[in-house]
Amino acid sequence: MDVKINKEIRDYSESMFFGLSLRQFVFSVLACGIAVLIYFRLEPLLGLETTSWICIVAAFPFALIGFLKYNGMTAEQFIWAWIKDVFLTPKVLTIGNSNFYYDITTEIAAECKARKPFHRRGSRQKRKPVKGQKPRAAKNDRKVIDTRERR
Repeated sequence: MDVKINKEIRDYSESMFFGLSLRQFVFSVLACGIAVLIYFRLEPLLGLETTSWICIVAAFPFALIGFLKYNGMTAEQFIWAWIKDVFLTPKVLTIGNSNFYYDITTEIAAECKARKPFHRRGSRQKRKPVKGQKPRAAKNDRKVIDTRERR
């Protein structure tokens, strides 16, 4: 016993009539109806061969709409997507500076420069002297006293 399971659950379609889905069956009947109507109207005027070609050309779009699926879209969805793409969306795309990372980092850098620098205790950076006090000399600038000279 074999049970057919689709790999993609969205691809499942129920067979209604003659192995066709309801959509395919309705559009097939519509295509046949259009072909019969055109045949009985135009056969006395144009003859058998010309009328048969016109019937085929007239029925083809209806049959195509029933069976066409492109990228998971039905024919109506595909036609609407094509109309939006070709006619409704702008052809000229304007692109401006949209580098959000650069904008954010420049704002943060400007804020950091505007802040007063913070010095920890024990850091090796020079401290500003307090008013009225003489600034302390750095280690390299201090006078080295040789103990041998004092003896």
